[in-house]
Amino acid sequence: MAPKQYQKPPQAPPLFTATPTGLVDDAKALCNTTRKLLDKIVAEVTPETATFANVVLPMAEDENAASLRGRIIGFYQAVSTDSQLRDASSKAEETMDEFNIEASMREDIFKLVDAAFNKKEELDPESQRLLEKERKSYIRNGLGIPAGPLRDRFKEIKKRLSTIQIEFQKNLNEENGGIWFTKKELEGVPEDTLATFEKGTGDNEGKLRFTFKYPDLFPTLKFALDPETRKKVFIENENKCNQNVPLFKEAIILRDEAARLLGYTDHASFRLEDKMAKTPKTVNDFLDDLRVQLAPGGAKEVKHLMEIKNEDLKSRGLETLNDGNYYLWDSRFYGRMMVEKEFSIDEQKIAEYFPLQKTVEGMLGIFEELFGFVFVEIDGEERTKISESGKGIDIAWHEDVKIFSVWDDEGEGGAFIGYLYLDLHPRPGKYGHAANFSLQPGFYYANGTRRYPVTALVCNFSKPTKTKPSLLKHDEVVTLFHELGHGIHDLAGRTKYSRFHGTSVVRDFVEAPSQMLENWCWAPSQIKSLSNHYLSGEKIPDDLIEKQIRVKHVNDALFKLRQLHFGIFDMTVHTPKSHDEAEAFKLSELYNNLRTQISGLKGPEALGLPSDWGNGQATFGHLIGGYDAGYYGYLSSQVYSTDMFYSVFKKDPMNGKEGRRYRHMVLEKGGSQEEMKTLEDFLGRKPSTEAFYRELGLKAK
Repeated sequence: MAPKQYQKPPQAPPLFTATPTGLVDDAKALCNTTRKLLDKIVAEVTPETATFANVVLPMAEDENAASLRGRIIGFYQAVSTDSQLRDASSKAEETMDEFNIEASMREDIFKLVDAAFNKKEELDPESQRLLEKERKSYIRNGLGIPAGPLRDRFKEIKKRLSTIQIEFQKNLNEENGGIWFTKKELEGVPEDTLATFEKGTGDNEGKLRFTFKYPDLFPTLKFALDPETRKKVFIENENKCNQNVPLFKEAIILRDEAARLLGYTDHASFRLEDKMAKTPKTVNDFLDDLRVQLAPGGAKEVKHLMEIKNEDLKSRGLETLNDGNYYLWDSRFYGRMMVEKEFSIDEQKIAEYFPLQKTVEGMLGIFEELFGFVFVEIDGEERTKISESGKGIDIAWHEDVKIFSVWDDEGEGGAFIGYLYLDLHPRPGKYGHAANFSLQPGFYYANGTRRYPVTALVCNFSKPTKTKPSLLKHDEVVTLFHELGHGIHDLAGRTKYSRFHGTSVVRDFVEAPSQMLENWCWAPSQIKSLSNHYLSGEKIPDDLIEKQIRVKHVNDALFKLRQLHFGIFDMTVHTPKSHDEAEAFKLSELYNNLRTQISGLKGPEALGLPSDWGNGQATFGHLIGGYDAGYYGYLSSQVYSTDMFYSVFKKDPMNGKEGRRYRHMVLEKGGSQEEMKTLEDFLGRKPSTEAFYRELGLKAK
């Protein structure tokens, strides 16, 4: 039972009791409330009388209130086990998006916002930023285009892009394909993994069903001895969502048209204008420099891995299968073999020290010590006590979900902070990757009282079996820590307006706080403190820690080149020289050819298949879901995260004084001020690329 001071949070958690018809009705009601407010403002205010207080502030307060319900309405499509509820969530999100597009293009409101902006009132910095962003958003949403057919076309494009995004993600979430393999074809895949595969009957008697979900995909690519099995898995995984192929192409063409209507040379110029990078040239220079510097390392790594492949095939009497090529489906298999052989690392052995439940507890403990939080799990009767409906079952969307109330420790004042939800195992229809969802942002009400945030981690770690808990491989420990980092960013936010809360920062900074925290997974003391053998409870031995740390940068050039492939493909498709070029893109060929050129790994083209053998872009949710002309942010954020870690935490990762300074100076601020200012204030200087390049063993530009 929780200590007394943590038993009654001042705010109840949200309820997850929606019905399919209720979701759509709720979405319409939210839109109607906002529409009435906008009509009221237009009826009562003129450009002469317009001020921040009578135009922008009421809209911000409405946005605050709407975000408490709107985000959860759209969340069901990622987590609900009920396909009707998922469909209704998608439909409701479409309704809200459509309305938001209408509202964002209301000229009568824009005139008032513009008039308020031109009054040059004295405002607090966050309100001033809101006013500037609000005004700019109308221009970026098409009000810079003269009224008439061109503006109407722009609105039509915005609506279609919204529909594409929802449909694309829905197809990924609902994807449930698989391959039936014989036991022989899956030889080498750990028994723990195979135990979770569906067993075949009838025509598939004696076979096991592999799915494309991560807990099946990665172990099969890492351990399956038969190269044909790995090849089949790799190729079919790239073709698992081919209904997204035309949607992706349409999105690229429409984005280009919309950007040109607004007067930008391409979609990337439009997207980057308000990011830290500002221009496509800055991004392309950064990516190109990294590519040039990483290419020799990548080639060296491939050469070494090819030697391991040669030895392996020879030792198994399979020389006839060796055509001298190192393939995409060889990558995880021989990377794992190299680490095991040359660094004596056994991934399965290390995973025994990281049972999911204990690892989560350890991570939350680190955040408590570093940032001054307290996490209190809410279970059983406790859920009933704090549920507004009086039913504990109503405050979670699935029985697997864990809920924590989060508080400041005594040193930070002991106040309530918000709620953290963890939904960690795969199930049909669920979002398939690992992500943090801000379910309800924090903000301040007009009377000065605080609304507390609610945030959820949605991941896909293997489920426990009858004999073993869910065990995390080290890379999964890093993933969990990374996503928890986003959750902490969300919980630590302290902004006046919901629009700037927590992770609501520019895309090329949003990954930096999470990436910085990944460093704790490579600090010996932290690896030790996180570990608990699932049988004995013993801590991981020092020699295993040492071995794990030694592999941090093994095949790092290849990993970074893989990220560069995504980033360069993203920038290529969003910077066509003309609209004709955008329409002419052969996207699957471009995606596959760029990958081969950048990574140095051969694809099925080397076996005579055409370049459009797979449609990886159709499985790449990031580029449709908000990272368009922004995927480079994963790499550029690392520049900032490595700089912060090296400068402030490397000497002593558990320095609570610095941890709290970081919490208050970086995490708390969210997007309420320029992100570069946040960074410079914390570092005491302009950020530098030196630590990032040094960590990679490269020369800073």
